[in-house]
Amino acid sequence: MLEKFIIIAIGGGFGSALRFAVSALIANSRFPAATFIVNILGCFIIGLVSAYFNTHSNISQNIKYLFTAGFCGGFTTFSAFSLENMNLIEKGDYLIFFSYVFSSVIFGIVAVFLGYYLIK
Repeated sequence: MLEKFIIIAIGGGFGSALRFAVSALIANSRFPAATFIVNILGCFIIGLVSAYFNTHSNISQNIKYLFTAGFCGGFTTFSAFSLENMNLIEKGDYLIFFSYVFSSVIFGIVAVFLGYYLIK
C-alpha cells in the first residue's frame, strides 16, 4: 500500500508542477483560461491513458496509478470527475450521472463560498 502512495505522490508532483507551469505561461484574463485548458487537457489525457490501460491488460497497476490518480490527479481533479461521469454514462446510470454532476458543481461552489466567508 505504501508503494502505491509513493507512486501516486510522484505522479501527482509532476502533474501539479505542470499545472503551475501552464498557469504561469498563460496570461490572466477575465476568463480563467489556464484552469480551463488544464481541466480539458487533463480530461483528454485521462481518457487516453484509461483507454490504453483498458486495452493493454499487461501494464502494472503501479503504472496506472502513476498516470491516472497521480499525474492526472495532480494536474487536475476535474479529470477524475469526468472519467467517473463517463463510466456512469456507459453503464446507463443517467440519474446518478445527472445527480453527481449537478450536486458536485452546486455544492462545490457553495463550499468554496462557505469556506471563504467563514474566514473573511
